[in-house]
Amino acid sequence: MTLLVLSWVALGCAAVPALLYLSNSFLFRAPPLVESARGFAISALIPARNEEVGIAACVHGVLASTNVELEVIVLDDASTDRTADIVRAIAAEDPRVRLEPAPPLPPGWCGKQHACYALSKLARYDTFTFLDADVRLAPDALARMASFQQTSRTELVSGFPRQETGTLLEKLLIPLIHWLLLCWLPLWAMRRFRWSAFGAGCGQWFLTTRPTYEKVGGHSAIKASMHDGLMLPRAYRRAGFRTDICDATNLATCRMYQSARGVWNGLAKNAREGMAATGQIGFWTVVLLCGQVLPFVLLGLQLRTLLGWVPALVELWIDGGAVRVNLAVIAVVVVLATRYAVADWFRQSLVAWLLHPVAILLLLAVQWYALVRAVVGRPVGWKGRKAPHAEANASGAA
Repeated sequence: MTLLVLSWVALGCAAVPALLYLSNSFLFRAPPLVESARGFAISALIPARNEEVGIAACVHGVLASTNVELEVIVLDDASTDRTADIVRAIAAEDPRVRLEPAPPLPPGWCGKQHACYALSKLARYDTFTFLDADVRLAPDALARMASFQQTSRTELVSGFPRQETGTLLEKLLIPLIHWLLLCWLPLWAMRRFRWSAFGAGCGQWFLTTRPTYEKVGGHSAIKASMHDGLMLPRAYRRAGFRTDICDATNLATCRMYQSARGVWNGLAKNAREGMAATGQIGFWTVVLLCGQVLPFVLLGLQLRTLLGWVPALVELWIDGGAVRVNLAVIAVVVVLATRYAVADWFRQSLVAWLLHPVAILLLLAVQWYALVRAVVGRPVGWKGRKAPHAEANASGAA
């Protein structure tokens, strides 16, 4: 009977995100096309710290934008590689590009948030788009995002680019960004209510306007945050403004990390402000294990009995085993069908689909790793810098 109860629990935990995905699949759309006669004035603001591998492609992608009056400002955030030299060479050929040095990082600030805030002070136009240096935009991307911001009547919009992956860990973990978004965030509620809990975005690409940004406080409102994808939209919502997100699969691409170690640490640095928050990690651990891993475990146990000797098979049917098998099969089908739909939509590797339970276990391992690091006073930093909270603790101890 215990297995029967677990089978129902597994099916319920698998069905809820699947149903939410079905609802969200009608709401999560690309920004509208823009008429060729329409133009926007946009400041593209790119923080860059040791980005020599991709900064040229990022800047050239922005410069190819259509239907926009444009300036591109790259903030060199104390890079020790050729980032500044590469941008300087592009700026010598195109007057729309400016290279600026980052001011010294004040105590208590995350490097990226400080760089974005400094960039906002340098912008000439009143529409800002904050862009990570590893993002590549299509020519119509900026105009369509600006149009989306206006037509959606929201103050901050964010696009989710197509995520490129290389290593096995990238293929397993990075695609879960879209899966988590569409299976766990009710988009209808996000657009109807301004509750900060519904704030969501992708830190790789934001677009907003100067007046609203300054009313919110911009990135200074989240200066210690390592996760602007969540925290910036929530800051806007706490200030009474609306935010929205869109599908940028055909408008932008991004390879977030270049190695398995980069994936692990990159996700871990954000985790404490998301799933690994003290009040949330228990919930996520239970619902993800029950809905995304347990169905496969139960099905394996039932199949093992079915493949055994005849008395065991008879006992299985007498004890309601047929029901348990059916429930486990349905739960597995629901999980894999939903995961395949996400992989197909966002052009993700099918490795993530085939090894979905493994990916979930790895995701939870990252969350607990981040939590343990924070508890022992060693939160995960990034790009040679300690997390702001770790710096504060260190200075307090001194």
